[in-house]
Amino acid sequence: MAGCSSHVVSAYEDAYTYLHHPAVIIGGLFALVALILSLFLILQHLRFYTNPAEQKWIVSIVFMVPVYATESVISLWNPRFSLACDILRSCYEAFALYSFGRYLIACIGGETRVIQLLENESRKRLGKLLLERGEGEGGGEEEEEEEIHQKSFCNFFFRPYLLGKDLLTIEKFGLVQYMILKTLCAFLALLLEVFGVYGDGEFKWYYGYPYITVVMNFSQMWALYCLVHFYNATHERLRPIKPLAKFISFKAIVFATWWQGVGIALLCAYGVLPKHGKMQTALQDFFICIEMAIAAVAHVFVFSAEPYHFLPVSENRKGMVSAETTKATLKVEQSNEEKPAMVEKTETQVEAPGTSIKESVQDIVVEGGHRVLEDVVLTINQAIGPMEKGVTKI
Repeated sequence: MAGCSSHVVSAYEDAYTYLHHPAVIIGGLFALVALILSLFLILQHLRFYTNPAEQKWIVSIVFMVPVYATESVISLWNPRFSLACDILRSCYEAFALYSFGRYLIACIGGETRVIQLLENESRKRLGKLLLERGEGEGGGEEEEEEEIHQKSFCNFFFRPYLLGKDLLTIEKFGLVQYMILKTLCAFLALLLEVFGVYGDGEFKWYYGYPYITVVMNFSQMWALYCLVHFYNATHERLRPIKPLAKFISFKAIVFATWWQGVGIALLCAYGVLPKHGKMQTALQDFFICIEMAIAAVAHVFVFSAEPYHFLPVSENRKGMVSAETTKATLKVEQSNEEKPAMVEKTETQVEAPGTSIKESVQDIVVEGGHRVLEDVVLTINQAIGPMEKGVTKI
């Protein structure tokens, strides 16, 4: 029996050795395509850095592709660097998810505009709900409103639009908690690996891998759930940026790669794929290299820098003025007869002058880092606050 087992392991080793070199070459080519396209797109945004509030987060999101591609190639080339690459990839993935949430807020006009939008929507929906209840049951309006607000936790799951500005707080908390937990779990995995009790891909109770997987799965799904609720509440205002395409392309990277890794580990655990550590890690890295090339192509269209090449005419800057005229034919009813009418719309734009790449990078690092630090501190305070109240009561 032992001889048969050693023969199987030897066969897997031979297969890995035979496939490893071609896999590194193919994966490297796909990773190179991902790097070239992504870095070109990032340079375009840095060159035409006309809307820092939005573009600093776009650059952070797009940079996820080079990070994933580079670390996957390194890990595929030398499995000894696999865990270190996975930790760095996990940390940046968490930051990219946070950046996507901040990007949506920036597209609406900042936190103040978002709060106004959510509060207006909350009052409008609350008025309709109170009217429906009043017609059906009767009773005091103040009592009904108080009852609805008392069920705020249930409202988040069933009627998130009633939460108003609290929905923004929950969304930010969901993203930041994922960023913090993901980073902590990544370094915990490294610590457990040093002591030999991590067991990457092993679903056994005496290893740390299954517990960290469960925690990260819950944290990730909660962050996604918060983001989906926020998107549903603001998608009308986000329509000009075509948010659905951005949402799908970004989530495909973050969540598809995560579940892909878990899926490969499960298939190996149940014997569908060879249960061989290097083979399992190599499969995940090889697939990510291919997926990043596809993601880079998608980002060129989804997060294009072209809309930032022009400025509104109201911003009096030197640049080439261009006018775009759009004509459309409509049918107008007049004296019970439909008559064609021509509608003409002219949009004037100013071509933006190029910006300094050095200044653009400085703004992304300094201003972006300051914003991240603020949100992390705020989230930690929000988490500690209820605990302090509970301890005080006890």
